[in-house]
Amino acid sequence: MKSGFVTIIGRPNVGKSTLLNQILGQKIVIATDKAQTTRKRIKGILTTDKGQIVFVDTPGVHKPLNKLGEFLLDEAKIAVPDSDLILFLVDASDPAGKGDKWIVENILSKTETPVIIVLNKLDKVKKLEKVEQNLLSYKTLFEKNLPTVKISAKTGRNIDTLLDNIYRKLPIGDLLYPEDVLTEETMRDVASEIIREKILLNTQDEIPHSIAVMIDNYREEENIDKIYATIYCEHKSQKGILIGKNGSLLKTIGTQARLELEEIVEKKVYLDLTVKVEKDWRKKDKTLKSFGYFEENM
Repeated sequence: MKSGFVTIIGRPNVGKSTLLNQILGQKIVIATDKAQTTRKRIKGILTTDKGQIVFVDTPGVHKPLNKLGEFLLDEAKIAVPDSDLILFLVDASDPAGKGDKWIVENILSKTETPVIIVLNKLDKVKKLEKVEQNLLSYKTLFEKNLPTVKISAKTGRNIDTLLDNIYRKLPIGDLLYPEDVLTEETMRDVASEIIREKILLNTQDEIPHSIAVMIDNYREEENIDKIYATIYCEHKSQKGILIGKNGSLLKTIGTQARLELEEIVEKKVYLDLTVKVEKDWRKKDKTLKSFGYFEENM
């Protein structure tokens, strides 16, 4: 029996959350094509007859521009030391860039934890020669020759091969979590993230990066869950956009989030959304902590 922690690390938008959802067979992490979709470390737990893998999904690594950006970078860095294995997820359709080089130089080269280079998005590349050329550009970032696996998180291609490689690298050990546990996330966490996902999917420009969602009250009743949430933005103009003409956009966001939450809890959901302005919250330590963006141990 094998068990251990596996951290997924990489630039924004390389498919970390999509990969975790594909491996677990259900959505536990929100995934969009916008940077900073993942803001916290989220554990996803896979239990099979071979053992248990505790995946740690991390925010995309990029140069921080504010206090929130610093928190996101720390979330990725913190996950590395306690891991048994690191998946360095990269984009098969692009050669290694400055961001990949920065991750290797500042995080991966400073750890003794084994690394597997996982080349994702094979579904986007038609020419095998291009995949091999891009793979070589990632391998040359490291001083030693590392194992590699080519996958498509979107289609599930070669996921079994990736899991076989992971199990081979993990130590022998007992289960770390009960067999039926998929994540440590609570329904309050899930509700907050799903609301934020619908905002990301329905807005553009700076708004997706400027919002935070807080669950003010979550009441579970026999036939219905009642959720009261506040969406925080940084400027009054953003509040107007989020609400939309006659409340149209907020209604769309609320409806999409409610329908997905109903599928998860398998009963009716009442969702009440409010929008408030918290000026420049991404630059303030105190506000970041009140919104849940503070350092925790793994």
